[in-house]
Amino acid sequence: MAAVVTTTCPDLELIARGKVRDLYRVDQHSLLFVATDRISAFDVIMNNGIANKGKLLTEISVFWFSYLKDVLPNHLITADFEEMPEKVKQYRDQLEGRSMLVKSLRVLPIESIVRGYITGSAWKEYQQKGTVCDISLPAGMKESEAFPEPLWTPSTKAEIGDHDENIHPSKAAAILGEKHAAEMARVSLELYTKARDFALERGIIIADTKFEFGVDENDTLYLIDEVLTPDSSRFWPASSYKLGTGQDSFDKQYLRNYLESIGFDKSTGITLPEDVVVNTMAKYQEAYKLLTGKDAQL
Repeated sequence: MAAVVTTTCPDLELIARGKVRDLYRVDQHSLLFVATDRISAFDVIMNNGIANKGKLLTEISVFWFSYLKDVLPNHLITADFEEMPEKVKQYRDQLEGRSMLVKSLRVLPIESIVRGYITGSAWKEYQQKGTVCDISLPAGMKESEAFPEPLWTPSTKAEIGDHDENIHPSKAAAILGEKHAAEMARVSLELYTKARDFALERGIIIADTKFEFGVDENDTLYLIDEVLTPDSSRFWPASSYKLGTGQDSFDKQYLRNYLESIGFDKSTGITLPEDVVVNTMAKYQEAYKLLTGKDAQL
């Protein structure tokens, strides 16, 4: 099956195309989040997609929305295509299995990142300054080591083609207001901790992840967008975890490593070789099966 890298639904109002998702307005109260098969790395969209990746991302998000709903309400109305409005159903061949009908909310302009282990850009900063997002940390930490407590390290949201900017947590209040910044920090850590403990029992270390939030007309906070997918998280196999080095990964890190190995310029998308496409999808599928105990319905 060919990868679905873009969707065309003339009877729905296209609001935006993100790195992975196409977003449509269905009516005054609801939106349609469509996970395409596009894949990005270093904030750059690759030329070719990965067939069925969007369906797998949707299944993973729906799974986590259900598991975490007692921590915070989320925006999901339904992911069952038979429950979609007729104006959505007419595009079944493009949308089925990769769409979520969601509440229309005001999106808060911060990406809420929680880090449980020191890796990636956090490790690079720590080596240089002994900090992560300017948060001072104990001396002598090793690569891939767990932080004494998970860190909330928000970032600003960049336009496509630009890079998100990590900010010190104290700066979030100036963007969100004190109430939402404090609530976002608290609930992000609670969501991460519950998911981390669940995943670890199933052989996956969630090293870090990104949450997004929105508010309704009553200023109530909701978990939105995708949640705890291989696109938005770093998943490590617990069985091969080793302190003091980089880790094997179930997520996009495999793709990032490939791009680094070929000297990718981090500015212009390339066409990925077939083996990289196949291996990336296999890692996503393995993560899904470990987490849920079943094969993805693709």
